[in-house]
Amino acid sequence: MSRRELREQLFKLLFRIEFTAPEDMPEQKEIFFTDEGAAQGDDAAYVSEKFDKIKEKLEEIDGQINEKAEKWTTSRMGKVDLTLIRLAVYEILFDDSVPAGVAINEAVELAKKFGQDASPSFVNGILAKFVA
Repeated sequence: MSRRELREQLFKLLFRIEFTAPEDMPEQKEIFFTDEGAAQGDDAAYVSEKFDKIKEKLEEIDGQINEKAEKWTTSRMGKVDLTLIRLAVYEILFDDSVPAGVAINEAVELAKKFGQDASPSFVNGILAKFVA
């Protein structure tokens, strides 16, 4: 899979956090990887490992988002937008293998695909504050 496809898989798995109790996430993760079209082999290992790293830092990531997002909090954001922002913030702050510009661009592209009409500009606006 391409990096973009892997990021999309990661977004889909991260999205489940919003609707799943923490104790049920291991089962959801297993279900995700048995679904048709889910990453397999090395790709699945990459998605799983990155998911675990993001989940581990989720409280810190949300704190950073709440600090930077003027007049917005993570509790008020749409679930798709929030998930994309979390993924990109993780990449910007904690993943040296992904340039900040790439993280932002990929989040905006996924927002176009999965979000509402205003999602791309909203996601871009929040993430821009992390590189300013």
